[in-house]
Amino acid sequence: MKYYRAATVRERSRRAEPRQRRSKRLPGNAGVTLIEMLIAVTLVGLLSVGMVFAMRIGLMIFSKTNAKLMADRKVVGAQRILEQELEGMVPFTVGCTASLDGQAPIPTSAVAGTTPYFHGDGATMRLVSAFSLQQAWRGQPQLLDLLVIPGDAGGVRLVVNELPFSPLLAGANCTGVAINPESGLPAPNFLPLVLGPQPFVLADQLAFCKFSYLMKAPQSLKPVWASSADGMVWPMAIRVEMAPLAPDPSRLQPFTIMAPIRLHRAPEVKYVDINP
Repeated sequence: MKYYRAATVRERSRRAEPRQRRSKRLPGNAGVTLIEMLIAVTLVGLLSVGMVFAMRIGLMIFSKTNAKLMADRKVVGAQRILEQELEGMVPFTVGCTASLDGQAPIPTSAVAGTTPYFHGDGATMRLVSAFSLQQAWRGQPQLLDLLVIPGDAGGVRLVVNELPFSPLLAGANCTGVAINPESGLPAPNFLPLVLGPQPFVLADQLAFCKFSYLMKAPQSLKPVWASSADGMVWPMAIRVEMAPLAPDPSRLQPFTIMAPIRLHRAPEVKYVDINP
């Protein structure tokens, strides 16, 4: 027969202590109310909406800044191309072979191929350039036709036609040499410029665009700016004046450029040694 000792009061209190602790840790009224849940969900929603609006504003600012930067780069790039095309002028002389209205071409001079392939007025210009849109300074020379034409959204635009250089093609554009009634000097005659199938737009939405040429005056040693260059001499510099149709101080606007023409040898002049 076994006998068991009755538990003391101290042992009974130790056995009841874990149960009391569990009752304290998990009270019957533990949890959150519906109002507290609604408040928490509302705060999270407000924070999410604020973050979405902040991200949207940031993306809009980034998009506008990128568009403005690309527009500024486009203006700078187009005007750099125009300046390099003018500075890369090649002093090429041509023998005129074109005819007007099916008639025989007008004789150029006693020596074939002595007519400068260059003509310019206030709205058009024709020249040979060593700079190419596709290959820059690494490509072959190009026949360039610069024209100022009306724009689609008002104002005018400056475009350029580019064709690979060919002496035959250049000669087909020239009809001969005649006396200019305004200056009284001989000047080459060229066929009228027409817009090509794939012209390159150098500047658009312009209030005006005009060309001027720094030429040697016939009766003075000081060069003067002229609105046309139709003589038998090469220009010393070319100026392109432009102004935007709608000025915007926050954007880079088309500006006037002046390109010096560095020609150190005239091909139509025969160079010989001078005996001392």
